[in-house]
Amino acid sequence: MLKRWSQPNGYRQVLALGLPLVISMASTTVMHFTDRMFLANYSLETIAAAMPAGLAAFVFQAFFMGSAGYVNVFVAQYLGSGAPRRVGAALWTGIWFSIISGALLAAQGLVAEPLFALAGHSPEIRALEVSYFRWLCLGAGAGVLQSSLSCFFSGRGRTRPVMLANLAGAAVNVPLDYALINGVWGFPELGIVGAAWATIAGWVVMAALFALAIFTPRHERAFAVISAWRPEKELFLRLMRFGLPAGVQFWLDIAAITLAVFFVGRLGTLELAATTIAFSISTLSFLPMLGFSIAVSTLVGQAVGAGRPEMAAAATTSTIHVTLVYMGLVALVFLAFPGWLVEPFLPRDLGPEQAAALVDLGSTLVRYVALYTLFDAMGIIYIGALKGAGDSRFVMLNMAAVAGLFLVLPTYLGVNHLGWDIHRVWFCIILYLVVLGLTNWRRYRRGAWRRMRVVETAAPARG
Repeated sequence: MLKRWSQPNGYRQVLALGLPLVISMASTTVMHFTDRMFLANYSLETIAAAMPAGLAAFVFQAFFMGSAGYVNVFVAQYLGSGAPRRVGAALWTGIWFSIISGALLAAQGLVAEPLFALAGHSPEIRALEVSYFRWLCLGAGAGVLQSSLSCFFSGRGRTRPVMLANLAGAAVNVPLDYALINGVWGFPELGIVGAAWATIAGWVVMAALFALAIFTPRHERAFAVISAWRPEKELFLRLMRFGLPAGVQFWLDIAAITLAVFFVGRLGTLELAATTIAFSISTLSFLPMLGFSIAVSTLVGQAVGAGRPEMAAAATTSTIHVTLVYMGLVALVFLAFPGWLVEPFLPRDLGPEQAAALVDLGSTLVRYVALYTLFDAMGIIYIGALKGAGDSRFVMLNMAAVAGLFLVLPTYLGVNHLGWDIHRVWFCIILYLVVLGLTNWRRYRRGAWRRMRVVETAAPARG
């Protein structure tokens, strides 16, 4: 353990690279957490609508964000292979993809009415879901763009600018969220629509800050970030070859959870609100892990690009050790203080009996979250390592199989035909994440990723 601290791709390097990304993800966690808390305090209906509508919007966005985020691996492997002037071309490929994505995502708002009619929720909840979903879709392109631009820094192992931009986005989002939801400080009271506007504002601020930091004469000289703006068909197709499976994997993960939440909504408003609160609290564990997943993708990508898979393995092992310690501590907190975590989400319009029922059910679900945290960490980190090497096709196919067999199909049958309650649905959620963690661990251990690569064998230096 002590030796691994200071060795290349050891604990110190993983923490130096990963902690700014964890803080970045923590700022996103704060945005999600406060957004849900403000909506929960506003009314029971808005918090019940926020989770399914927010997840549905993110399901569409997740595919494009996952694909655009694969620019991180291209940047890392180009740098590792000694072709830094190809970084600009990879960056612009992500930018062009983000522009296309924004137009497609804005058009998704047209399906809001039929989509939420299928969910079978009450008319009051459905009207709120439609409004929230439409606005999030309209601004989702900014979220994809900032994700793509951030890869210029994260793929090079420069994670502090990513942290600063995310903190700035949170600094804009959180107070604006409170003001637009509740109508304070001279802002209109917009309720759930105000939450969507605040989220979009945070994305726009982050994208603008990344653009200002990237397109400089210094970066042009080193990485051709301005002169490489012209689309390259071969590079775009290669990003699609490796990035689209990564996007599909991310999309499948979010879609599977979203469908489970939709099925929970058919059990009742209390069950839906408690599930929303439990998942909101789980972001305290989940989103920081995404920071370490990006970090391990970067370290693995740089090592694979340099032809040193043994260094990629060292980075993965170090990251797993760090994240399991963190997730273990989080699990203990979830088990020990679930009621304390749920209480800030209580709507102000609830009576004492309703509040007690929501705290009781929400506390049980938070304990369920604690049961899968360690396996969730395994899945997230091994997926990051596999994608960093280029094994995105397996990650996609495995996600499809596990999500379909262990979560979507059983919860659909259970809720709609077998009379399941909330606890059986959550058992499937736990089983899904446990199996996902174990299957990705097994794929990593078999070692096929060691022979993979996403960039040219001899990457040409252009510009």
